[in-house]
Amino acid sequence: MNLVINGDQIEVPDSLEFISDLLQHFELGEKVVIVEVNASILEKDQHAKTRLTNGDRIEIVHFVGGG
Repeated sequence: MNLVINGDQIEVPDSLEFISDLLQHFELGEKVVIVEVNASILEKDQHAKTRLTNGDRIEIVHFVGGG
């Protein structure tokens, strides 16, 4: 499946069905993230309910500590 993630065209396995699967794939499942799919921000409880579709435009923002 081809997705546009943070502006980059990326091919991911077809076995990824939901946003939560995508986050686990990129090892972001346990982190605090903001996810936008096709210009709509998702609430965290929607990650496991929102299906991925070929061509989706996804923005993922996660917080990084530092100083």
